[in-house]
Amino acid sequence: MPRFSVRGAEIAWEFSDEFGRPVVQLHGLTSSRARDRVLDLDLGRGLSGTRLLRYDARGHGQSSGGTEPEEYRWPALAEDLLHLLEHWFPGEQVHGVGPSMGTATLLHAAVQAPGRFSGLTLLLPPTAWHTRVAQAQDYRRIAAFIEAHGAERFIAASRSMPRPPATVGTPETTPDVDERLLPAIYRGAALSDLPDPEQIAGIEVPTTVLAWVDDPAHPLSTAEALVDLLPHATLDIAQSPADVDRWPEALCADVERPLGAHSSR
Repeated sequence: MPRFSVRGAEIAWEFSDEFGRPVVQLHGLTSSRARDRVLDLDLGRGLSGTRLLRYDARGHGQSSGGTEPEEYRWPALAEDLLHLLEHWFPGEQVHGVGPSMGTATLLHAAVQAPGRFSGLTLLLPPTAWHTRVAQAQDYRRIAAFIEAHGAERFIAASRSMPRPPATVGTPETTPDVDERLLPAIYRGAALSDLPDPEQIAGIEVPTTVLAWVDDPAHPLSTAEALVDLLPHATLDIAQSPADVDRWPEALCADVERPLGAHSSR
């Protein structure tokens, strides 16, 4: 498995080169490239004619990581992303796509490096700003629970949680993270938030926000706030698995949009 060294971590990646527009695909918290495929969140499966980079965030999947929560803060993950983009697509604008933590990473990268992205497809934006406080407390409790009782008991307890209706029928999965790193990863997420609203309002690229209903960890309030803030953003809300099945088509349309064209609200 190929690796890319960045800031003390070995990042596992895969690259599909069909000589087209550059695209980078991220994943969510405690997930990976492989797990997102199982969860039907691998939107890149519908792409053709692109140069598509997928990778596992540090500490996730087949990538290595340390035990310090600061490593997993979203701005730090954005630094990793920008190093990868400079290696694979030096000097080019890239289309970014990813769910949850991947969305957060992309937004921080777009703030850190204006002009790096040609467009964004943001899936399942996480809690942010006023809704982040309670979520951060939950993540700290989860980290302490795993340290006290182990990941297996945490996974067993989480299976009783209700699932969003748009995920009905997808297989049950477990975190694709080494148990020794899980507490640090959750604490890193607890230390994180989306960029300030005024920073997000300065991201001048066409953006599609894809959300679903009845998911407290990915509330519609964040998706709606992003669409209000971003100058060129549209929102698509999934009610059912059939709606999610159409999301790869949304990414294809985003990637095929002529450079410089803006989303219409």
